[in-house]
Amino acid sequence: MPTDDIPDLDAFLDGVRQRNSGEEEFVQAVGEVAADVLPFIADHAQYRQAQILRRMTEPDRVISFRVCWEDDNGDIQVERGWRVQNNNAIGPYKGGLRFSGNVTQSVLKFLAFEQTFKNALTGLPMGGGKGGSNFDPKSRSAAEIMRFCQSFMTELYRHIGPDVDVPAGDIGVGSREIGYLFGQYKRISGRWEGALTGKALAYGGSRLRTEATGFGVVHFLREMLENAGEELEGKTAIVSGSGNVALHAARKLIACGVKVLTLSDSDGFVHDPDGIDEEKLDWVMTLKLDRRGRISEYADEFGGAEYHAGKAPWHVACDLALPCATQNELDEDGARALLDNGVMAVVEGANMPSTRAASDRFRKAGILFGPAKAANAGGVAVSGLEITQNAQRMFWERDKLDDMLTALMKDIHDKCRADGEGEDGRVDYVRGANIAGFRKVADAMLDFGVM
Repeated sequence: MPTDDIPDLDAFLDGVRQRNSGEEEFVQAVGEVAADVLPFIADHAQYRQAQILRRMTEPDRVISFRVCWEDDNGDIQVERGWRVQNNNAIGPYKGGLRFSGNVTQSVLKFLAFEQTFKNALTGLPMGGGKGGSNFDPKSRSAAEIMRFCQSFMTELYRHIGPDVDVPAGDIGVGSREIGYLFGQYKRISGRWEGALTGKALAYGGSRLRTEATGFGVVHFLREMLENAGEELEGKTAIVSGSGNVALHAARKLIACGVKVLTLSDSDGFVHDPDGIDEEKLDWVMTLKLDRRGRISEYADEFGGAEYHAGKAPWHVACDLALPCATQNELDEDGARALLDNGVMAVVEGANMPSTRAASDRFRKAGILFGPAKAANAGGVAVSGLEITQNAQRMFWERDKLDDMLTALMKDIHDKCRADGEGEDGRVDYVRGANIAGFRKVADAMLDFGVM
């Protein structure tokens, strides 16, 4: 095919699917970006001729390695580890590590691909990467988790560093795991440097990092509403999940005068018609983050609340919906229910939580829809600020970081609006985020030539 020709979406995705057989999550992520970027490329010969999107869909490298460790019974366990270094055109690879039994190469490739655009939107010099293992920490003791993390880092350390690749936490990798990983990196390399983010404050972490993703989602939502002539105060919201992102998003919503109706976990969701206030949320944080309990216990603790086993909260009537649990949790039926109940805005806290069909329904309906690569970029933004603090050997105060996070999320919103606003004044935030992120990385790739 001549380089001047641009394939249609189906033809482009057929090629991606053939090169990445069985990796449906990755193909889905590429498809959602390509649907917006291909028409943009058609009008810009420089991207077309240099095959920029085709090159972006091939990671710079995928590193796979064996992780052997000893459990508490003295038995040898063998897991698989990965690091996907997708694109470093605008800075060192940056993205989390995920430890979960459902981690696959496809999942990590989709996350690294999305991370490339998300990091570009922040305006900070960070490329896109992601990594992890199929190790499941939920059923393991602290000693087993420590031994696994040390073995994992013994393989990973040679591929990372503050000017090369800076991993962070993700699902299954919290402050405890980051501590074990960073300790082993320091032990092997003999250097104290910002090779990981999400560290504890005692050894180089950043204030506000824990809250940043959830708070950033609400900052982005507020910007969307204000641009549409609306405000947060007085609205009702449903939130899925009960992990770090969901709980801090709920906290910020409550502080903004929003009535939060739901939280969930993998077993089901709880609906509190009276609203989850600060006191109730504090109880949930203790339940989920300290006791590792199940959200079903909320209904036993607070009268009037109902627990729905095996279900998602999308049929609960609300003004705002924040899917903050995991990928593809919000399907077309859920999207239809939200729209039928008059939802005003959906903003993604998790990575790619809406299926392609659900996303298409929201965009066609013309509601405010904030995609994850823009809306949940607050976490990686503060991670980028942690790298800067480490390089300067200093800590910034929480108020300064909060101001910087607020300004960053406003800037991301404005970039998405600039590239996503139609002639009728409506903003397609998905298109805006995809085009703005693509352009940033693509221009850098063009400057480097063919490589």
